[in-house]
Amino acid sequence: MKSFITKILFLSLLLGTMLSCNKDEFLKEEPLDFLSPDNALENVSDFESALVDLYAKKRDMDYGISDESFSLLFGTDILTHARGISDLTAPKFSSLVVSLTPTGLVPAYYWERNFKIVSGANVIISRMPASKLTDAEKLLIGAEAKFFRAIAYRELVYLFGNVPLITEEITSVRNDLTQATKQQVLEQMVADFKDGATNLPAINKVKDGKVSNIVASHYLAETYIALGKYDEAVTAATTVISDPNVALMKARYGKRTSVAGKDVFWDLFQRGNVNRAGGNKEALWVCQMEEDVPGGGLASTKKTINYLERFHVPNVYGLTDTKGKAGFQGPKSNDNVGGRGVAFLRGTKLLEVDVWPAGYTGDMRCNDNNFIKDAIYDNPASVDFGKSVRANPGVNWKAQDWRFYSWFIKATTPGDHPTNMLLSNGLLNGDAGGTQRDMYYLRLSESYLLRAEAYLGKGSKDLAAADINEVRGRALATPVAAADVTLDYILDERARELALEEQRSITLRRVGKYVERVIKYNPLTGASALPQHELWPIPLKDIEANINGNLVQNTGY
Repeated sequence: MKSFITKILFLSLLLGTMLSCNKDEFLKEEPLDFLSPDNALENVSDFESALVDLYAKKRDMDYGISDESFSLLFGTDILTHARGISDLTAPKFSSLVVSLTPTGLVPAYYWERNFKIVSGANVIISRMPASKLTDAEKLLIGAEAKFFRAIAYRELVYLFGNVPLITEEITSVRNDLTQATKQQVLEQMVADFKDGATNLPAINKVKDGKVSNIVASHYLAETYIALGKYDEAVTAATTVISDPNVALMKARYGKRTSVAGKDVFWDLFQRGNVNRAGGNKEALWVCQMEEDVPGGGLASTKKTINYLERFHVPNVYGLTDTKGKAGFQGPKSNDNVGGRGVAFLRGTKLLEVDVWPAGYTGDMRCNDNNFIKDAIYDNPASVDFGKSVRANPGVNWKAQDWRFYSWFIKATTPGDHPTNMLLSNGLLNGDAGGTQRDMYYLRLSESYLLRAEAYLGKGSKDLAAADINEVRGRALATPVAAADVTLDYILDERARELALEEQRSITLRRVGKYVERVIKYNPLTGASALPQHELWPIPLKDIEANINGNLVQNTGY
């Protein structure tokens, strides 16, 4: 294992040197040791190690410990910065004019990290012809590398619009780049996702965490929608939905069915239940957060690499009672406290109230198993012991409303934190604060909602409603009528089903509704939203480094 990790670390350095703030290193790949691409990528084991590095880069970008890892959730129509405008740290998107600048941290984070994935993929693809790979191995490895190139361009094109389209390994300094049009980038994504849909293995043939042919088909359908090719999108999405190896989970399953009174939506987000190996036929692509697996974390760190619990769950254990005394014993691993949340990422009124039925009845996704709306003071020394927090608001909650709000259990593992996170008194230790399970990149329910979007684009609202109702039916929600299906309704349904899972900022920008819906539903972020914010600014340092090319800044920046 140690030599395997050492090789991966080298390949990470080798394949990840694409971008730098130094103009002489812009888009230059340079070996950092005696090894080079010529002797590091020869046989199938070498290429598989390089592919593992792409998975690791993707995981770290989306679920790393930096604030930027969750930037695509903040500042949207459904999720906002809990602590308000007084905290103007850029990744929190309290103010778009503060967060989205050409010198800002967030645009640079996603620009550089996605181009490093592009670079790594191109090295793999370019080095295959001279390698010892068989023709069959070249098809398979090439398809996987092209998938990652396309998935990186998916973020780049929806966030930045026109971007450099690089499909070959860069072996010397490049400072003469120009931008391809959004149309050209989308068409390249179609070609790459098609390759994956054709040459990647079936989902029942890949290990958990690896991409399959139907994962590529899902993103192919999404890209076709962006190009207005709705018939092709329906065909690609149908390939996913009709695959005999996948299905929506409709009955309780997995390791915690002994916990009474819960439901299948709760089961979907329990440790051990997320992967197909845990009996989950709905999981299409899962980010592996477990320790010491290819693409996962390292046990030597002894800490989580995913801070979703910390960001989303409110600071329940820090609430005082009506007398200003401690209302809770401390951070606990249960759904009354929710772990070690610090209250950064909360739902807007749209997500907390408006998308749900009156009284939160009739939809499994907002019941008290899955959407926690109250807490009970658990400190026996408190005058409010055993009472409702909402009915008896404490002193510090009255002063700072971010300390408690409704939260989704999918952000954490209530009642099931790993034992190494627990102290002898039952409280969570300082290493807690992360979501201690694998994370979904893609579930089958999203494929249904994506096909509904394609049907709507075709004008087939009855078929769109049927797909939406497959998802709503599993949640025991009232079916939607065909006449009520609109793009905004589908976006609301995605909020109900996929909150905290989908990269909401990507979704809204993909359909051209980011600014419109942020102004309408997010009073904190919407107050600073301008038409220019439909796209992000291209990092200024990369424009300046490209001295012989022509990288044009997006309008308004």
